[in-house]
Amino acid sequence: MSHDTDIPVIDLAAALADDAPDDLLADVRRAAETIGIIQIVNHGVPAEVIAEFNDGFGRILDLPRAEKERLASPTGHPYRGWRQWPDDFGRLELERFNIAQYDDAAAAEAAGLSPEHATLFAHANVWPPQEPGLRAATHRYHDAFVDVARRVLGLYARVLDVPAHTIPLGDDVYTTLVVNDYPKWPHDTGTSDDEKLLLLEHADSSAITVLHQEGDYAGLQGQRPDGTWIPVPIRPGALQVFTGTLLTNWTEGRLRPGRHRVVAGGSVTRRSSAVFVHPSLDTVVEPLPAFADLDGSDFEPVSVWERASSNVDEYLRVFGRPEQVAAWRENRAYVAEVTA
Repeated sequence: MSHDTDIPVIDLAAALADDAPDDLLADVRRAAETIGIIQIVNHGVPAEVIAEFNDGFGRILDLPRAEKERLASPTGHPYRGWRQWPDDFGRLELERFNIAQYDDAAAAEAAGLSPEHATLFAHANVWPPQEPGLRAATHRYHDAFVDVARRVLGLYARVLDVPAHTIPLGDDVYTTLVVNDYPKWPHDTGTSDDEKLLLLEHADSSAITVLHQEGDYAGLQGQRPDGTWIPVPIRPGALQVFTGTLLTNWTEGRLRPGRHRVVAGGSVTRRSSAVFVHPSLDTVVEPLPAFADLDGSDFEPVSVWERASSNVDEYLRVFGRPEQVAAWRENRAYVAEVTA
């Protein structure tokens, strides 16, 4: 445990124990209410589960670009398979590999989703043939991180002095998973962090996000309540937990969404992977009775299904380049061109 820091390092097992120290619980509550980010250790995820997943995707992301291009979604789905993002000058600023919760619509229905909800998975996952064990490793990684999310939500309920079952994540969670690879950035883009952003500031739309990061520089930054930014250090074995906007809604703003961004690190690299955990697709999120303001809420109800089903169209509307939008409409692969 660390004291008097914006983003504390929390021993999760100790914090969940019946005899958890009061100062430890106070650290959790302060961070959850002010910055929306904690780092956790002693979280119970075996090191080999993380290593097997990260090493497999590391080998994929280290492949020649021509080989990775064949791992892009054949239908142009922006949240399936491999992608690369250039900046406005064509310079590579991010590579990403996205994996959906279910491989396809049939797998989603077999897992119990309704035919309507299963349409969310009509565009199939892309599994690299170079790593035949990666699918199983991904499922182990995913399940372990979802379990961490559940335990952290129980911890948050505890520090907010409400019963553990108050925050209703449920059994049938909806999740997404992404691997981010931030390349070397030797370009002269100025001295301010604001001038070398690789991932713009945002808060996740999940209930809670569990992330693992590794690399040579602390490019991930969290936003303090006063608007300033603080690095999220890379600590071997630690996981990062972000409060998403759904959890902020559930708690009527008691828990602050973890706003974050990524800045370039020059001649070194950084890789992260995250599991975004939401309640089931048929959930409508609104302030829970334990937190509701009797004078009226500032939070509108959020349908998880409506948000998930409009996610691609909204992304392309805001960020899609004309050639990417055209590929999506024509149901064909899209690979962004980069110059460096």
